[in-house]
This record gives sequence, C-alpha cells and structure tokens, in this order.
Amino acid sequence: MPTRMVGIIGGSGLYRIDGFEDARWRSVASPWGAPSDEILTGSIGGVPAAFLPRHGRGHVHAPTSINYRANIDAMKRLGVTDIISVSAVGSFHEHLAPGDFVLVDQFIDRTVNREKSFFGSGLVAHVAFGDPTCPRLRGHLAAAAADLGIRAHDGGTYLCMEGPQFSTRAESVMYRTAWGAHVIGMTNMPEAKLAREAEICYATVAMVTDYDSWHPHHDQVDIPAILATMHANAERARALVAAVVPRLGGAFDCPAGCNRALDTAILTAPEARDPALVARLDAVAGRVLAPR
Repeated sequence: MPTRMVGIIGGSGLYRIDGFEDARWRSVASPWGAPSDEILTGSIGGVPAAFLPRHGRGHVHAPTSINYRANIDAMKRLGVTDIISVSAVGSFHEHLAPGDFVLVDQFIDRTVNREKSFFGSGLVAHVAFGDPTCPRLRGHLAAAAADLGIRAHDGGTYLCMEGPQFSTRAESVMYRTAWGAHVIGMTNMPEAKLAREAEICYATVAMVTDYDSWHPHHDQVDIPAILATMHANAERARALVAAVVPRLGGAFDCPAGCNRALDTAILTAPEARDPALVARLDAVAGRVLAPR
C-alpha cells in the first residue's frame, strides 16, 4: 500500500499554507500542459504534503482558464494520494452563513467550457462518481474542524457554475429551490472528476463568503464584502489544514475505493488503445495501464 501524501489545492484567498517543513516550490512538467503554478512541497506534522494555488499566486487564472488536468496530473506525479480542495462559495441557505465551512458530499456540474476527462477517443474509461468526495477524508476534516471550534457542516451539494460572472437572481433562486443545491462556486468541477480518474481521494472544504443573489435581505454579491470574509476564512482554512494533515499519515487503503477507481473503468481493448494517449496517462492511470 502507498504511503499517504496530502495535496492541498487553495482557491480564492488561499495562496499560501503555514506550517510547511523543508518547503520548496517545484516546477512539475505535465503532458497535459502547464499547472496553475509551481507546487510547494515539504511536510506538515511529519506527513508529506504539496500545496498548489489553484488560481496561481497573484490570482492570474480565471475559473474557466485553469488547466485542471495539468493540476491533477502534477499532483499525481508528486505522489499525492489525498486532495483537500479549499474553495470560496456562495450560500443558498440561511443556516450556511458567511464564515461557515461546508464539507461537500455532492456536486451539480453546470460548467460547459472545460476539459473534463483524461480519457477519450482511443482510450475510453468511465469511472463511478455517485459519491464524488471521499467519506474517510471528509470525516477527518469534520473531526479536525470540531477540535478547532470551526463551524463546519458535514455534507452539502456544491453547484459548480461556469462563471466568471455571478448568478442572476432567477438562477440563484432556481438552484436553491428547484435543484436543492447548498452552495455555489466556480472551480470544483471538473477538478473532482479528474481526481477520481487519477485515483486520488478528494474532499472539498467550501468556505462561505456570501448569500449569492437569492437572499431578499442581502445585497447582490459584493466583492469588497466577499474579500473581507475571504480573508478571515483563509486563516481558519490554514488552521484546519495544519490540524488535519498530521491525522492522515502512514499507509492506507481507501475504504470507499477512491484509489481503485480504474479497476473496472477502462473499456477499450488493449490492442485498440491509442499509444500516444496511453503515454500521456503514465501518471494518472499507470497502475492499470502498465504492462504486467
């Protein structure tokens, strides 16, 4: 069984992580293009860890232009086994207030302009995605949040929109009432799908910054107010990461099977597979594609 390495993908407002030991920024080449930034590697509490700012340092990548495939592939090449995705979101419910965290267990994907799979013509695969986040990893996050006194709701549906514009009021009301979403963001799809294809356990810490545009007693999404809440959320997120990573050390085998997602997923016969695509998948799917 592999030894755990924890990857942290930081969203808006989270461009650094505290507590890294032996830290250094590393460029990681990927056959899928350039990742969002260099990746900070080292350890936290003795556990190997890697941090990638999703939008790049200085926030240079918009949600649609992020190279999600390169980001996940680069994490896999470093040996990452678990990803904690930290993301800013809007809330569709009063009880999910700005400053609260939501440990997401479901997604609705409304993105339309992004590459969503490592696989395709010449090598077809379909991974199971009914439960898109890892319950084991989410449980560790819930326990660490409780220890820190962070108000974290265990479970919730994250609607991922394309952006970069925020929702209209009509869209916001529909997502809340007809579709049953709990929070809305712009970045966790296709990130979570790609992590599953790469056999990496994945969990989302959704940090609430606002009430989107549905709420009759709150203004529309206001950037200055969001930034103020985002700064406070980032401090709590750094504390949560520092507390949870040491809980995740050692060898593991995911009870939910995240690390074996490709066992029965590939449909293309070996003799019909595109050699160029097989070569690009050396990190993501090497476990099942390597000659035996």
